[in-house]
Order: sequence, then structure tokens, then C-alpha cells
Amino acid sequence: MNKKTYTIFISLVVALGGFLLGFDSAVISGATPFYRETFGLNSGSMLIGFSVSSLILGAILGNIVAGGMADRFGRRKVLMATALLFVISAVYTAFSYDIVSFIAARIIGGLGVGMAILIAPMYIAEIAPRKLRGTLVTFNQLNIVLGISIAYFSNYYFQQTISDPDLKWRLMLGVEAVPALLYFLLLFFVPRSPRWLMQKGLDIEGISVLAKIHGKEQSNIEYNEIRSSLNSETQKEKARWADVFSKRMKTVLIIGFGIAFFQQITGINAIFYYAPMIFEMAGGGKDAAFMQAAILGVTNVVMTVVAMFLIDRLGRKPLLYIGAIGISISLAIVGFSFGSAKYTIDNKSMATLTEEVQNMNITPIHIENINKLSQIKGNSFASEVAFFEIVKQTVGVDTYNSLKEIILKHSISVNPVWILIGLIMFVASFAISMGPVMWALLSEIFPNKLRGLAISIVGFWNSIVSFSVATIFPAQLEYMGSSTTYFIYSFFGILTLVFVWRFVPETKGKSLEELEAKLIK
Repeated sequence: MNKKTYTIFISLVVALGGFLLGFDSAVISGATPFYRETFGLNSGSMLIGFSVSSLILGAILGNIVAGGMADRFGRRKVLMATALLFVISAVYTAFSYDIVSFIAARIIGGLGVGMAILIAPMYIAEIAPRKLRGTLVTFNQLNIVLGISIAYFSNYYFQQTISDPDLKWRLMLGVEAVPALLYFLLLFFVPRSPRWLMQKGLDIEGISVLAKIHGKEQSNIEYNEIRSSLNSETQKEKARWADVFSKRMKTVLIIGFGIAFFQQITGINAIFYYAPMIFEMAGGGKDAAFMQAAILGVTNVVMTVVAMFLIDRLGRKPLLYIGAIGISISLAIVGFSFGSAKYTIDNKSMATLTEEVQNMNITPIHIENINKLSQIKGNSFASEVAFFEIVKQTVGVDTYNSLKEIILKHSISVNPVWILIGLIMFVASFAISMGPVMWALLSEIFPNKLRGLAISIVGFWNSIVSFSVATIFPAQLEYMGSSTTYFIYSFFGILTLVFVWRFVPETKGKSLEELEAKLIK
């Protein structure tokens, strides 16, 4: 194959790490309702939230160790390690026997996520020709959102074809081992990074790799530039934490920490991690909920591609304005929709509910408890929290935890179309703005010397916020109700708009040196 095709092949292989990252992040959304039953977790339990967000906890650890491991062992070996971590996590999760082993398996997968999100784009940037670098690096981001979308369709497939709830969630999570193993095998066809080889004094192998990518003539130019850069780096003073948090960095730290906070606090990961559960709460069945979640995945892919075309045309700030306004309006639509819902057990709903429960493979005590709902027949509730509190008292905690979604489906009166529209708008607004723009901004606002360390610190903060949101989301829904929860996220969308207007500069068309002179004072 010619050198361009070879380079694209290498980049696509490495970008599979992004696919696995996205898949691992989103696949949990379909499994949660089923493993919750297997492990006997209470509805609204913080353990549900932690079992989902533990992936982020592992990713934080992966972020911390990734850079040092990549410098010591090489980019390719670390990527191979991430592939094996994904394989181990998928298999271990699928065979988990209790919630502790399940969480441990998720943390192992999170280690892979944290390492892949940093090392895959680093490798591609180091190996790609300068004219193709931007396009090839975006392969990774595109693969992340493709992984999210494929995870939703995979979940939908297993929801349709597997009847045993326990086997269903195990297959949903275990299937990731197949692409992860394929990734591991394909990485044997990927060369070691020429920049890393030259860092280790392996210049002959390094220039051989460069020749395969750039051709003989251009490889000499690339070799000399990398050697010159490496020599200058050894003479530079190492970046220190004290420099990052110095007084002159105040403006860029406000921008960096602020945009990283608002990217996650509006609830994007809560939506992705719990999408089928959210749609079930709108009164649809499981099949419809899984299909609607897949629609969100497709929306995410399409709007990420749109953002890639617009970010250098419209600029960063206009996209952030569009996104913040869209996030606020869309979540308000979802909040109003759930706020106007009514919850009623009447003769018709009681009959259909009883029929569905009797056709399920559940214990007689659950059926007996469901029949007790006739005690509250005829009462209408405007409050989701009040309704479920009465339901829990009537049927008992165990039956409530096992059959909450089914009870909800037969009792709620709401317009599910507006909820679907609102969530599609929300994902579209995020994917065109906060998703890709944050990382572009972070790479531009920090000075050259401190960029790597500063982005690591802000990325760590971003993960902490994401972990917190994903952990508390089930408890929010249980104790605050859906309407209040989405109004809170909508309010953060308004605060995002104010923050962008007040603090975020436009960086389009400005050199890194111009931005440094303007922001670092």
C-alpha cells in the first residue's frame, strides 16, 4: 500500500481505542435495569450510581498513569495494554457474581478508558503527516461517538433477542471483548511511534518508520525536526504545579476550570449512561426505550461531524452560545414534560398491569403485592416522588425495586414525544458545542510550556465533575423527581451561557503566541 493509505490504516487501527472507549461508556445504560435486579439493588441506591460512574473513577487513575507509562514503555505497548484491559473488563463484568466484583471490573475498564483517551490521539498526532494531522486526530473523537452509538444499537439487539434478564445484561457488557481482542491483534501491525523511538535513542528504527509514512525525502526533514525538538526539550525547565497556579495564570485557569465544570454539570453523561431508563420513565416499554436511546447515539455522531466542519468556520464562542442556549431550552422542555405528567392507577391500568406481571417469570409474592395497588386505585398524583412513595409503602420495597418501571409504564400520563424531542435537542446541542469545543479551547489557552500539565489538571477536574453527576443521578430521580432534576440541569445551561459571555475569548484564527500574550498577564 502507498504511504498515505498506510498512514490512514495505522490511524484507523489506533482510533479503535476511541471506539472501545465510547462503547464502554455507553453500553452500561442498557444493562443497568437488569443487573440492578440480579444484585438486588434498591431503586435510587447510590450503589447504582457508583456502579455506573466507577468507570470514570478508573479513567481518572488511567489518566494519571498513562503519560508516564507511554514515555517509559512506548505508545504502542500502552495501547496494547488498554486493549487487554477492555477484554478483561468485559469478560470479568459479564461473569460478575456480586456488585463488588462488578464494580471492580468496571474500574479495570475505566483504566483502559483513561489511558486510551490520552494515548490514542497522542500516537496519531506523532505519526501523522502535518497536512493530515487534524483530520487523522479527529478519527479518534469520531470513533468515540460511533462507539457510543453502536453500544445503544447493540443493547437494543440483545433487548430484542434475549429473554432471560440476567443473561441479557451479561451479553450486553461481555460482547465488548470481541472488538477489544481484535484491537489488540491489529496493534501488532502498527509501528512504534518514531518520536518515542528517537527519545529512546533508536534513531535507525525511527527513521525507517518515518520513511514508510512520509517517503524517503520528506522523512529526512521530519527526522531533523523531531531531533531538534527533542534536543530543545531536554534544555527546557520542567513545568511545575506552582507555575500553573501562579497569579499570572488566573484568567486562563478561570476559563479552563469553568468550561470543564460546565461541560459535565449540565448532565450529558447522566443522559448517556441512563438513557433507556429515562425513556422508560416517560411511559414507554423497554423496546421503545432502547430504540430511542439509539436515536440519541446517532444524533451524537451526526452533530459531532457537523461541529468538526463548523469549529474553524463559525468559531468556538458562537458554537458555545448555540450549545448553551440549546441545552437550557431542551432540558427545560424535558422538565416541563415530566412536570405536567399525571400518575394514576385506574381500572384499565390495573388490569393491564396485572396481566403483564402475571405473564412474567416472577415470584407469587410479587404478584400478590402488585394486586395491593388496587388500594390506591382512583387516586391521581401530580408528583412523581409522592406517587412512588405511596406505591413503595403499598407493595413493599422488594416488589417496588423489581417492578418500578412496569408500574410506571401503566400509571404515567405524559407526552413522550416532547421528552424524546427535548433529549435529542440536548444531545445535539452538546455535541455541536461543549463536547468538542472544550478540548480545542484547552489546547489553545494554556502557554506552551505548561500546556500538558495544565490540561491534565483540568481534565482531572472534568472527570471528577462527571463522576459526581453520574453517581448521584439515580438518587436525584428517586428523591427529587425527574422534573426538578432536569430543571436543575437546565439552569446550569443558563449559567453556562453567562460564563461563556463573561469569560471565554474567541480563539479562532489567533496564533497560540497571540493568545498567550493576551491571556497570561
